[in-house]
Amino acid sequence: MTKNHKSRKATFWDFGLLKGCECAMQQASSDETAKARILIVEDEEKIARFVELELLHEGYLVEKAFDGRNGLDLALNGHFDLLLLDVLLPGLNGFELLRRLRKTSSLPVIMLTAKDGIMDTVAGLDMGADDYMTKPFSIEELLARIRLVLRKSRKNSEKVELNYGPLHMDLARHRVSFQLNSESTQSGVEQEIELSSREFDLLRVFMENAELLLTRDQLLEKVWDTDFMGESNVVDVYVRYLRQKIDQVFSVKLIHTVRGLGYTLRLENQHDG
Repeated sequence: MTKNHKSRKATFWDFGLLKGCECAMQQASSDETAKARILIVEDEEKIARFVELELLHEGYLVEKAFDGRNGLDLALNGHFDLLLLDVLLPGLNGFELLRRLRKTSSLPVIMLTAKDGIMDTVAGLDMGADDYMTKPFSIEELLARIRLVLRKSRKNSEKVELNYGPLHMDLARHRVSFQLNSESTQSGVEQEIELSSREFDLLRVFMENAELLLTRDQLLEKVWDTDFMGESNVVDVYVRYLRQKIDQVFSVKLIHTVRGLGYTLRLENQHDG
């Protein structure tokens, strides 16, 4: 460890480091930091700002939220690579945010909390957190754990893909493509499909349950919160969006209506709804 590095053995409480601090921490590799997007959900603005500056210095892209509900909305719709999540949040605490997030998202999460009880740590990990840190902590340790979680996530993401017929879904990059048949090439050509976050989540559920009947209630539970209070036809609306972007564009019949019951994704050309 270098002498310069020694000056960095401070916790995020040392706000004197906010200006003019030099990072002697070994620079994360470009593969680890390049365009990695990190969301900080922390109600203490000084702490959030300090961590943000450190992450920006390391080459990450950063956004912040200061309450649980706004944080959940960003986490679900912002296409982030990692979430730093405080537990004691206004509006929606970190545990509840994580519980709702895990219904539809595998976004890596490091929980940050002033609580040091073993039960809180166990609860966070059991709910799906990838790591858990107790305040105050050294910024070096936080950066090291971020690099570790991102490496694990990217290694796992190499296997996290869904394929069904001409559809290909990259869960890590949040991308969907359709393989076009081509007589001139054996492999065909993939055309990317632009989907909103909710459309992506709905299509993911269909692809994970291909050729199985999914009722509207099941889709509401898997894609929307179980306490969803919106219009009762929201599933039908989003199925129509998917059909407009996939079935109609590529002249295929993939999303079928099972009248009176729900929907199914299958490779058939019959017109049953």
